[in-house]
Amino acid sequence: MNAKSPVLCRIGHVDDIPREGARIVRLDTIDIAVFRTRDGGIFALENRCPHRGGPLSEGIVHGNAVTCPLHNWVIDLATGQATGADSGCVRTARVEVGPDGVLALDLASLPLSAAA
Repeated sequence: MNAKSPVLCRIGHVDDIPREGARIVRLDTIDIAVFRTRDGGIFALENRCPHRGGPLSEGIVHGNAVTCPLHNWVIDLATGQATGADSGCVRTARVEVGPDGVLALDLASLPLSAAA
């Protein structure tokens, strides 16, 4: 299997995202929600709940999960998988945090339609 080489795009600074909050990165065909957990973890998911398309960036971040604001589905930030009795998955993207706190989104980790 051939892994894609990272294609990094600076998207801001870690301090731009409040703890237990999110910011949106808008690309041509996809919105990516970049989350920061209470303990400082950074995660990126497509900003669309797998249930009914709710804006995950407007959800409540708790632990390493976010609860969709529309129907309370809980999505694991690391895997994009719905938890509990719900089933479904949202696409994830890789984010690097530089030593200076600059965030870089790996465009190669996104679906092909997003990087076009």
